[in-house]
Amino acid sequence: MISHTDSPRLSVLRGTALLQRSAVALTLALCAGALGQESLQLSADDAWVTPADADPNSPASQLHQAKLALARGDASRAFNLATGWLDRFPADPLRAHALLLRGDAILAQGDEYKALYDYEELVRLYPQSDVFVIALQREYEIAKAYSNGLRRKFFGTFRWINADDEAVEFFIRIQERLPGSELAEKAGMELADFYFRTAEMRMAADAYDLFVQNYPRSPQVIKARLRLIYSLCAAYKGPLYDARGLFEASERLKELQALDPITAQKVGADALLVRIYESEASKLLSEAGWYEYMNDPISGEVFVRALVAKYPKSIAALLALKHIPQLFAKLPPEVQKGCPDYPALRKSLLGLEWRANDATSAVVEPPAVNAPPVGEPHSDTLPGVPSPAPALVPAGAP
Repeated sequence: MISHTDSPRLSVLRGTALLQRSAVALTLALCAGALGQESLQLSADDAWVTPADADPNSPASQLHQAKLALARGDASRAFNLATGWLDRFPADPLRAHALLLRGDAILAQGDEYKALYDYEELVRLYPQSDVFVIALQREYEIAKAYSNGLRRKFFGTFRWINADDEAVEFFIRIQERLPGSELAEKAGMELADFYFRTAEMRMAADAYDLFVQNYPRSPQVIKARLRLIYSLCAAYKGPLYDARGLFEASERLKELQALDPITAQKVGADALLVRIYESEASKLLSEAGWYEYMNDPISGEVFVRALVAKYPKSIAALLALKHIPQLFAKLPPEVQKGCPDYPALRKSLLGLEWRANDATSAVVEPPAVNAPPVGEPHSDTLPGVPSPAPALVPAGAP
């Protein structure tokens, strides 16, 4: 039986096996290509011959031998032949093919990070080559393995080194080097998903937003729109923090309801909008309480006024009206004259009469000195105020 403590090791083994399978697949592909090339060389007398028959000492024939070695599974010999070829023919037109071949040989030997050096040289120096896209595909597969937990080798031995930064870097480079392509689209989604998995919600929101903008007709655009909304909601840490993500999430949800009402209904867009509405209101209530705690009742009343005007049906508005008498009593008379009719609001929304001795408690308690961890209720919010926004993300979200 496998215990939970084995899971990191299993993750590394799965990643290594993935790259090994990729190496086997590319070896088979090279084999097919190499065998096919044996009948694709046109001689001087217009006869189809193998490269070896044309000229055994030519760069093409020597590179062909390296391809055959890799196709037969001898990655070490293929690496030596390709390295020797690159040393002897530094300016040959087939140099891009030789770099790809040597990188594939290194990858087949299990050192994907070292293979990236050859792929990168090919991509940077030979963007017009017919193997340019193939090299980017190799980089994408390696980056994908890294983003899913595969670690780099430590001096060619054990896989100890975290490679998340390398994965992010190559996902970005692929989108820059091949914009608008299917490969760039896949890299964009993998990058956004990586940020989402690692709970970097602000970065995930930016990545999904770019995906929606760059690939509006992609089959995965609905997933990107939903993940964008979830990321924006989850990036909100509570009433004491910036709430801009909530406003944007609300707008994106309304946009989704207009573009795809069926999907919006499936994910419970109406319920999410209600929770966002309550969280935005609790933010204003927190601001009002802060100013009251800092002996600035005028500023506190400004936030209460905005709260009851923008979110009259929220729990936060009801709490603010319940405790408004004490704050109101601290205001200068000229400010009180310009206030909304709080007694009437209390009567209509809470059914409470305004009495002179209603000044019983502040809008909120004094803020805590040490904020609790993200996702836990804050001690400086009133009972009934919605929990911080990480809870806004539905369970089982795509």
